[in-house]
Amino acid sequence: MSPAETSAAQGRGDLHDRPPLTASRRTTLRGTLFGSELLTTFRRWRTLALLAVLAAVPVLVGIAIKIETSDGGAVGQGHGGEGPAFISQVTNNGLFLVFTALAATLPFFLPMAIGVIAGDAIAGEANAGTLRYLLVAPAGRTRLLLTKYATVMTFCLVATLVVAISALAVGALLFPLGDLTTISGTQITFAEGLGRALLIALVVAASLIGVAALGLFVSTLTGSGIAAMATTVGLLITVQILDQIPQLHALQPYFFSHYWLSFADLMREPVYWDDLQKNLGLQVLYAAVFGSAAWARFTTKDVTA
Repeated sequence: MSPAETSAAQGRGDLHDRPPLTASRRTTLRGTLFGSELLTTFRRWRTLALLAVLAAVPVLVGIAIKIETSDGGAVGQGHGGEGPAFISQVTNNGLFLVFTALAATLPFFLPMAIGVIAGDAIAGEANAGTLRYLLVAPAGRTRLLLTKYATVMTFCLVATLVVAISALAVGALLFPLGDLTTISGTQITFAEGLGRALLIALVVAASLIGVAALGLFVSTLTGSGIAAMATTVGLLITVQILDQIPQLHALQPYFFSHYWLSFADLMREPVYWDDLQKNLGLQVLYAAVFGSAAWARFTTKDVTA
């Protein structure tokens, strides 16, 4: 092969001429695949910006409540333990800002952030031309897809904890802390309240596994990261709108967002588990369906084009 031909082959990124990986190199790649994905994801400016926005929401909510109640007024109450019901108790106990912030971010901000990360997981690699090189390392398509999904799920947990920690810090600065009253009217200690706050954060993170699987599936359908992210967020908004139309009440229990606010039942005494179980079961179902669809698509996807 002439020097010109060699240069052209290298410019095309011809994989067939790449030297085989040694056993030690393969072991290293297998051992660091998940860690590498985590590092790549959390070092991106886009990811850091999403986390910053999520951390800012509790700050804005806390300041707004502080300003509104500075003259002795009361924040309006809601029904059924949703966000407004938590807001009405924030001034008495800053820990309730954690529940309020999660209720405020769960319908849009958190799933939008997950949609962006999940939508870019495969499509972003394909668009950048790095997907084929990832598959040269003998991780296999199934392993790579599972690693991508695990990375998105890790982001779900981190994003939820960022909201909760930010809310706890702001609540402690602006409002008193102490024993709190549950939605049912019973008293629990501050330590037990912290435990329930952590449990609620974990439930909120688990409530997003359906969106993560949906976004990953969409990401396997296109080679454009922007298109995948936009489609995922668009589907999210559409489902939320449909969930508010009374004429669709028969279908709404099957929408992945329908039971999202059921985490408020963890602040009852005793805890109501029915809607929580329905929510988690629905998320597992969505993860299984769209995870399988993503696997079927990705394992047959032509990544050499």
